Amino acid sequence: MKEIRGVLPPVATPFDAEGNVSAEHFAANLTRYVETGLHGFVILGSNGEYSLLTKEEKLRVLEIARAAIPQDRLLIAGTGTDSTRETIDFTKRAAQLGADAALVVTPHYYRPQMNSAALLKHYRTVADASPLPILVYNVPAYTNVDIDAATVIELARHENIVGMKDSSANFLKMGEVLRFAPFDFAVLVGTGGAIFPALCIGANGAVPALGNIAPRECVAIYNFFQEGKMEQARNLQLRMIRPNGAITSKWGVPGMKAAMDEVGYYGGAPRPPLLPLGESERNALREILREAELI
Repeated sequence: MKEIRGVLPPVATPFDAEGNVSAEHFAANLTRYVETGLHGFVILGSNGEYSLLTKEEKLRVLEIARAAIPQDRLLIAGTGTDSTRETIDFTKRAAQLGADAALVVTPHYYRPQMNSAALLKHYRTVADASPLPILVYNVPAYTNVDIDAATVIELARHENIVGMKDSSANFLKMGEVLRFAPFDFAVLVGTGGAIFPALCIGANGAVPALGNIAPRECVAIYNFFQEGKMEQARNLQLRMIRPNGAITSKWGVPGMKAAMDEVGYYGGAPRPPLLPLGESERNALREILREAELI
């Protein structure tokens, strides 16, 4: 298994003028991203609008991604659904298309019943059946399910559950997992606004939406840290705080795609029901990107 560490952005899925997945723009973006030094890619994550794609589109996106991403870079596929059975099926399909690992979001539709016992059963069943190593994906802002540290630590004992992407930015939880999970359990922070502090407490890397618009900067934060250049890492992290907030908590996927257009990648429109930014929002976004020296 390839080592899971570094900066692995959740890549946007571009659509053409008719609203279909644009293979051309997707492959072109990935080819350019590879040149920035990114360590790998998460395909079909939240920022890839995976919940708005059909199963056939998801498989096509994975196929395009594997063709564009060199074999020496990680391809982590988002395969989680609310159904354990469907998650297993899709994970197997992702393996056939060349994914290196599967990112499995917490099931959440029946939220009141998604307690520790249910989550343990779900992930262990998926991991037992999966030909790919599994990473737990915790994103309570979207799912309203926040898996606790004790459950993650228990899951980490399974030989085929190898890591976690945590988008909660809860450093108390992250620290507990890092302290008590097996040493080779990979912990990835899920926000570009916290790459440096996460690395400081032992995280293996990041899965930042920010990597879609500032891949070189995200990689530089990681590399500065690995080289012991803490002041440079801190200063660059601070410069990325506002643009990260703009494309996550403030404007979300529509903001991220608009920012991609501004910095020279193809973002295009989000898929409905998401709405593109209005002109006043785009002007505000441009000012944030200018201040951060991204345009």
